[in-house]
Amino acid sequence: MGKVILGIETSCDETAVSLVEDGRKVLISLLSSQVDLHRIYGGVVPEIASRRHLELIFPLLDEAFRNFPKEKIAAVAVTYGPGLVGALLVGLSVAKSLSYALNVPLIGVNHMEGHIFANFLEDAKPVFPALVLVVSGGHTDLIFMRGFGDYELLGETIDDAAGECFDKVGRVLNLPYPAGPVIDRLSKKGKPIYKFPVARLKEEGYNFSFSGLKTAVRVFREKNPDAKVEDIAASFQEALVRALVENTEKALRDYKPAKLYLAGGVAANSKLREEFLNLGKTYNIPVHFPSLQYCTDNAAMIAAAGYHRYLLGKFAPLNLNAYPSLMLGEERY
Repeated sequence: MGKVILGIETSCDETAVSLVEDGRKVLISLLSSQVDLHRIYGGVVPEIASRRHLELIFPLLDEAFRNFPKEKIAAVAVTYGPGLVGALLVGLSVAKSLSYALNVPLIGVNHMEGHIFANFLEDAKPVFPALVLVVSGGHTDLIFMRGFGDYELLGETIDDAAGECFDKVGRVLNLPYPAGPVIDRLSKKGKPIYKFPVARLKEEGYNFSFSGLKTAVRVFREKNPDAKVEDIAASFQEALVRALVENTEKALRDYKPAKLYLAGGVAANSKLREEFLNLGKTYNIPVHFPSLQYCTDNAAMIAAAGYHRYLLGKFAPLNLNAYPSLMLGEERY
């Protein structure tokens, strides 16, 4: 057996534990979602999330260890940022205790790097340099990746993240949280007949902006209360995806990567996946995105990223802290 990494993820509202061999073979992947708990509030309540992580993490670990001997674990990888500080500290505390008890290295993993490495759980032929678009509830980042751990941030959102925009528009349309999957489904029943704005920032670069789109949908809804929700959803999704694709296409032309990757929770969006495949055909470049189970937060992606840090000997001390605003490529140990 190769090197098995135990991954722990508690950065937001998903409690997850996974065992991954050699950064690719998922032996166990367990997840307990808090979506139903937070839905009545229309978003994640940090204190509730932290308390729920405490309740869920140990049963998940018990289940994992029932099916795999603890003594075969080579290291413990855990998300230490970015995320909700209380939620992060739950996973960190457990990971540090396990690292000490099992006498194996502790590895701190950046949550965004984890999303990127979700691709490498299933991509048999990683190719670099690569262009990666990471889209989630908290981030919208366009990254030029020269190799494992070698990242250049080309562009990011200057206001709302793409996933955040989905949820805010969902509230305008009285849709349940999380709104992203609901809007995706509704869009298939509607038509993008309304022209919502696609932000094209004047400064050079590849940054994104979604606050204007969110406001445009709210104003339109107030003025047109009888408009079909399905058509509004389809029109909003069309504009948001167009903004993501336009900047990605610009970076494709400028940087000429060898491969294009998509990652993060919004990578599950069917329209975005379709448009990325179209980019691949247009520019004759291979495209890869994770299967749906690895788009949203999970621990397998943390274990996968942890494996590559294990190979480099990048082990964390047992006093590793949580960093809720940790940047991709930033080292805090």
